[in-house]
Amino acid sequence: MIDLAALDFAKGDGLLTVVTQDAVSGRVLMVAHADREALERTLATGEMHYRSRSRGLWHKGATSGNRQRVVSLTPDCDGDAILARVLPAGPACHTGTRSCFGDSAAADAFTALDAVIAERAASMAPGTNAEPSERPDGHRPSYTARLLADRNLRLKKLGEEAAELIAACADGDRERATEEAADLVYHALVALHAVGGSLPDVQRVLARRAGHPAQ
Repeated sequence: MIDLAALDFAKGDGLLTVVTQDAVSGRVLMVAHADREALERTLATGEMHYRSRSRGLWHKGATSGNRQRVVSLTPDCDGDAILARVLPAGPACHTGTRSCFGDSAAADAFTALDAVIAERAASMAPGTNAEPSERPDGHRPSYTARLLADRNLRLKKLGEEAAELIAACADGDRERATEEAADLVYHALVALHAVGGSLPDVQRVLARRAGHPAQ
């Protein structure tokens, strides 16, 4: 996984900087340090170990249960820092957030879109299978809510967006193909949420196919 002999422990007085990243979502979870012993323990157990100047050798999650299963360890070009891709069993931060940089800071456009769709889906009445005509405040429902409520509409739109992407790609129109791909991703996520799925489910499948089975 990683050649410890190729790492430069001397530059940091025996410590390397470790950037720990969720292997499924791609979000940065934390930044810590590791020495040779911590990395040896990490390789031996398959779970992240760090070296803290105040706590000494530190097995992440040994007390809290929020362990980090190692997917890969990759050194940087200078050999004095490591990117650790992990499958976390819980929050990385002692404050209880998924990331030490805050949960909201890690959200990319896909994650943000998925969260909005999930919110719309959660706000709909159980068993709804037709487009609501009006919200309690008198306003028409959002387009996302209409799609979630109407199976035929969302499947029709999913097919239309796929066909439009195919046409744009056939024409070699990069700009239009990009726009159509964005539309297709949106409609695909809505359709996925309508059957109880979500973006993290897709990410887990992709991670598994890449040879990194998620928990």
